Amino acid sequence: MVELVARVRACLRRAGEFRAADEPQVISSGSLAVDLSKREAVGDGTPLELKPKEFDLLVALMQNRGHTLTREQLLLRVWKYESLGSSRTVDVHIARLRQKIEDDPDRPIRIVTIRGTGYRFDR
Repeated sequence: MVELVARVRACLRRAGEFRAADEPQVISSGSLAVDLSKREAVGDGTPLELKPKEFDLLVALMQNRGHTLTREQLLLRVWKYESLGSSRTVDVHIARLRQKIEDDPDRPIRIVTIRGTGYRFDR
């Protein structure tokens, strides 16, 4: 029975619908911290004014730190729909998010573009 409960919790956790009490509710990287339960992001000690989709996009990228996510994967995870042929909305939201979290948005070091594929959160 214990194993069954653990497996169910693992499945729900992967689906994003369950968090055990001992799991962290804050994701951080350097001076950037995201509190999932409060839906707040702080950079260099200053609260970031993120729109809901920008916040969800940042969370998706940070939870998959070091892994490249395609535009289609981001559309599915953040907007909950599959690509309709254009993924420009992802690019626009990434650009706006970079303006808020990068020291130099023209030379991003946190959200890196993987040409022809998608984006990766590095730092």
